[in-house]
Amino acid sequence: MSPHLRSDALHGRVRSMIRAFVCGDAPPESFDAIAVDLVAFQAERVPGYARLCAARGVDPRSISRASEAPAVPAEAFKMASVFAFDAREAIATFRTSGTTLGARGAHAMRETGSYDAAALAFGGAMFAPDLTEPRVPRPPVLVIGPSRAEAPDSSLTHMCALFARTLGASQEGSFFVRSGVLEVGRLRARVASLPREGPAIVLATSFALVHLLEDLGSGAGSHNLALPSGSRVMQTGGFKGRSREVSSAELRRDVARVFSVDERAVVAEYGMTELSSQFWEATLVDDRARHGFYAEPPWARVVPVDPATLAPVPDGAVGIARIEDLANVDSAFAILTHDRVRRAGARFELLGREPGASPRGCSIALDEMLSASAAKAADR
Repeated sequence: MSPHLRSDALHGRVRSMIRAFVCGDAPPESFDAIAVDLVAFQAERVPGYARLCAARGVDPRSISRASEAPAVPAEAFKMASVFAFDAREAIATFRTSGTTLGARGAHAMRETGSYDAAALAFGGAMFAPDLTEPRVPRPPVLVIGPSRAEAPDSSLTHMCALFARTLGASQEGSFFVRSGVLEVGRLRARVASLPREGPAIVLATSFALVHLLEDLGSGAGSHNLALPSGSRVMQTGGFKGRSREVSSAELRRDVARVFSVDERAVVAEYGMTELSSQFWEATLVDDRARHGFYAEPPWARVVPVDPATLAPVPDGAVGIARIEDLANVDSAFAILTHDRVRRAGARFELLGREPGASPRGCSIALDEMLSASAAKAADR
C-alpha cells in the first residue's frame, strides 16, 4: 500500500473514533490499536523519528501499546521536518508564535480533515453542547483575534475560524483584531447589536483578553460588553499581560464581570501548534468540575512524565506533559512538552511551564532525533 493510502486509512480510523464519540457510541477499536500502527507508519516516513526509535532501542513495528512509543520533543518542530510526506504536498503549515529565540515551530499537514473533525467534536461537546443540536439557532460567534486572512499560519486562528464558520450564525464582522490592533470600539458596537433572546460565543486568547481589559479600564464603561443570557467565553494561552502578570483566577473573574457571564461559563482550552487535538475545562458540562482541570477526548491522552527519565509519574505527582494524539497522523503521535501537569482521576491539571532550560529528558530526546550518532545507529 502506498504511503498516501496508508495515511488515508489511518485518518479514516481516527475519524471513525471521532464519529463514534459524537454519536455516543463505543469506539470502534482501541486507542492502542490505532497508536501502534501510527507509530510504525511515522517511523518509516519521518527520518528523525526513526533515529529516535533506534536510539531508544525501540522497534516501532513490534510495540503493542502507545506507551512504548518514544515521544518527539516539541522543539523538534523548530529544527527538523516532522512530517510523513513530501513538503510540496502540504495544504497547511501551522507555525508557533515568534519568540526572542527566533525559530518558529512548523506543523505541516497534508490534510486538515481530522484536525477539523476533532476540534468540532470535542470543542462542541465541552463548550457548546446545547448549541450544536440541528434545530437550535446558530449563535453569533465573536473572535477577539485575527482572521485567517491576517494569520494564515496560526492553528488557533484556523480553529476559531472553523468554529465561527460551523457553529456561528455568520462570519461577517466576527474578528476584532486587524493589523495587530484590537478594535475595541467595533467590538463594543457588535456586542450592543446582539439579539438578547439567544446566547453568543466569544473566542479569545488570554493575552487578548488582558489587552481588552486594560483598554476598557475599570470605570463604568467597562461594564457595557454584557452578553445575552447563556453566553460563554473561551480563553486559551498564557496569562502574561502587556505590563503585568495576571493570574488565571483574576483574569477569569474580570472577564466574567465585563461580559456579564457566570465564571463557570469562562472556559479554558489547551492546545498546541504541534498537536491536532485540544483539551477543555469541563465547567460548562459538569457541575463538579474545577477550573484548571482539563478533559481529554477519547483520541488523545496527557501523561505526566518525569522530566529526566521520561517515565510516567504516579497519579497526583507533577510531571511534564507527554501528549499522545491519534489525530496527528502525518507528523508525531506522541509529543513531549515543557508544560507541568498532574493527573487527577480522569482529568489533568495544568500547572504552567517547567522553569528554566529544557527538561533533561526533552533535551536528550531532541539530540537523539538530530545527532549524527543516532543517525548511524538508525542506518545499521
